[in-house]
Amino acid sequence: MEEILKYFPNLTPEQIEQFSKLEEVYTEWNAKINVISRKDIHQLYTKHVLHSLGIAKVMEFKDGASILDVGTGGGFPGIPLAILYPQVNFYLIDIIAKKIKVVNEVIAAIGLKNVKAEQKRAENLEESFDFIVSRAVTNMPDFVGWIRHKTKKVNLHEFENGILYLKGGDLTQELADFPKAVEFDLSNIFSDEFFETKKVVYLPLKYKSNKI
Repeated sequence: MEEILKYFPNLTPEQIEQFSKLEEVYTEWNAKINVISRKDIHQLYTKHVLHSLGIAKVMEFKDGASILDVGTGGGFPGIPLAILYPQVNFYLIDIIAKKIKVVNEVIAAIGLKNVKAEQKRAENLEESFDFIVSRAVTNMPDFVGWIRHKTKKVNLHEFENGILYLKGGDLTQELADFPKAVEFDLSNIFSDEFFETKKVVYLPLKYKSNKI
């Protein structure tokens, strides 16, 4: 929790309380339904919460924005971002029902009001969003195929609507077909060695277009 306050010192008392509750709630539910690696649960704040918040160091979401988290797993990056942006609407989806159960239990336990979580495939969504976030659920070409027509037409932010994707390692080959993709190294933002190869990839998506 100290790491969260180090990089996000202006949290409200409510946000601090919500972030603080995450360890207890995830530890309890992870013992029942494994959504976080057993060896990582004790590093929840670095490897999951702070990692998720790396997106916030690249993009500051505006009030009223809508964000889709695809393949949310245990609620990352959606839940930490939803705590940080209480006036932004988050929709968290995953195809595995038991993971969504945990996500909904966490949402209820910490009192989040700006999040909806459902078992659903991205390809089947009819809604559109300002940004689509995710944490390395698949390679970028497949991911773009899932959500290609899911961005809104009007841009609210400095960045055009599109994808904010948490990934690690050398992405040269994976992003070869996406010349507009921009990589932000989290090692330039967070000092922990865990972030040495971690990145946020931003990819703008044209509204209802087959071209990137």
